[in-house]
Amino acid sequence: MLMFDSDYSLAWALYGIAVLGCLLFWFRVTRWMWRWLREPLRLAAAVLLLTPTIVDPAQELFAPAVAITAMDLLFQVGNNAWRAVADLALYGLIAFALYLLLVAVRWPIERRLKRRAAETAEQDDPRTLRERLEDEQDDDYPPLRGRLRTEPRL
Repeated sequence: MLMFDSDYSLAWALYGIAVLGCLLFWFRVTRWMWRWLREPLRLAAAVLLLTPTIVDPAQELFAPAVAITAMDLLFQVGNNAWRAVADLALYGLIAFALYLLLVAVRWPIERRLKRRAAETAEQDDPRTLRERLEDEQDDDYPPLRGRLRTEPRL
C-alpha cells in the first residue's frame, strides 16, 4: 500500500483524485457545446479546482484557493480570502493568456488544413468522366413532359 509522510500529503492525494473526477464530469457536461465556448469553460473549471494558495507561510502549507475562499467567506475563520482570490485571478490570467496564444497558433493551421482537405476532395472524385458528364447534363435540362420528340411538318 502507498505510504504517505503525513495527513497533509494524504489530503492532497485525495483532493487530486476528487479533482480528477470533477474535471472528468465537467468535460462530459460540456461535451455538446460549441468548441469556442467549451474550451474556456473547461479551462476555468481547471483553474478553479487546481489553484493552490498558501495558508501558513511559516510552514509552507498550501490549500486549494477555492476552498480557502469559501471557508473564509462562509464561516469567517481566517483572513486568507483576498490572498486566495488574488491567486485565482493570477493563475486564471496566466492560463487564459496561454490559451489565447494556443488559439492564435492553432487557428491559421486549422484553416490551412481545411482548405487543403477541400482541394483534395475536389481532385479525388472517384467517378468516371462519363458519370461526371451525365450528372452535369442532368442538371442543365428540365425533364420533358408529354411527347419526347417534335417532328417537323413538310
